[in-house]
Amino acid sequence: MTNTLPSQKHLFSLPEGIHYLNCATRGPLSRSVEQAGHDTLTRQANPFGLRPDDFFNGAIHVRELFSQLINNPDPDRIAVIPAVSYGMGVVARNLPLKPGFQKGKRIVLIGDEFPSDVYAWGRVCDELGLTTTIVDVPDGFPKGQVWNERLLEAIGPDTTVVVVPPVHWMYGIRFDLEAIGQRARDVGAWLVIDGTQAIGALPFDLEAVQPDAVICAGYKWLMGPYSLGLAYYGPAFDEGIPLEESWMNRLDSNQFHRLMDYQPAYRPKAYRYNVGEHSHFLQMPMLETSLGQLIDWQPARIQDYTQQLMTDAWPALEKLGCTIEPENGSQGRSHHLVGLWLPAQADPMTVQQSLLASNVSVSARARVLRIAPHLYNTSDDVEALVNVLKTVLA
Repeated sequence: MTNTLPSQKHLFSLPEGIHYLNCATRGPLSRSVEQAGHDTLTRQANPFGLRPDDFFNGAIHVRELFSQLINNPDPDRIAVIPAVSYGMGVVARNLPLKPGFQKGKRIVLIGDEFPSDVYAWGRVCDELGLTTTIVDVPDGFPKGQVWNERLLEAIGPDTTVVVVPPVHWMYGIRFDLEAIGQRARDVGAWLVIDGTQAIGALPFDLEAVQPDAVICAGYKWLMGPYSLGLAYYGPAFDEGIPLEESWMNRLDSNQFHRLMDYQPAYRPKAYRYNVGEHSHFLQMPMLETSLGQLIDWQPARIQDYTQQLMTDAWPALEKLGCTIEPENGSQGRSHHLVGLWLPAQADPMTVQQSLLASNVSVSARARVLRIAPHLYNTSDDVEALVNVLKTVLA
């Protein structure tokens, strides 16, 4: 049982009268993250006294914090990446090195997945003779349990990679990662997780799931700056090939007086997969601050807060003809990201524009409104959302 958090709105700079229920698009920066950005910008105006280790230390602290957030016992398995596409590119680049890899194998994906989790495999399939199996979202409701069952059924002896998120980026439906991880291990497939729409707001236990890779953008539920993310790469990638050959990723790269003594050996584990110039002097302190704040808040308490915040809204919206996935543990809906299926006659983009006209921000994705609350939201935001939808959908 977790201790309930009160609203954390006072820690953010969101203006009064703005109802931002859209963290799944981009998380607002807290005041402390803002301040970290201002402070580091001031420091960078004068680089005098910058030491070689300063190029590395910020990322070391961020790896430790992210590892704590996902229950990863080895921070050396965390790489700094610029985007999910980069992290998926690392997996695609190294797939031919996977033991037992051969033509005719399948990559299993879920339907309506985010493009970066799909595009990574097109070239691989063409060049290496692979195919993809898409497990589409089921018709009817509830969807979660059936979707999970069909995904498990799709993973077979000819599967080489399974790509799945903890929570679907449009619908907010959860996937049972522990069961999927066990099935992937049973058939010798890699399990690759895009944690962007969950990690930071939903508890994630790496040791329980045992994935081969976890890739996460930093600007959504990690509440950090844009174009900076993190990825976990397990033992399967320890001798792999990086996407780029950064000098910082080699042994003794902090010995600046010896950089001309070219070093063929990489630093251990995931270090070889760091993006070039991964110091990110301006952004890394901001991500460090946001991760520390999330660890203090605890993802389980964020789930509890958002569940309680929206508990009266869902029945009211269902009376208007909307549909949501029910709660069903690890196979039902999440609470921080919920897909609201609109009535058949409603146009999602028109509804979204009506909401924006009343300063309510959510996302329209296909036939759903994606509603993504956080600790900075209050009952006033929920009331504004419901009132506009009552008018628009009447």
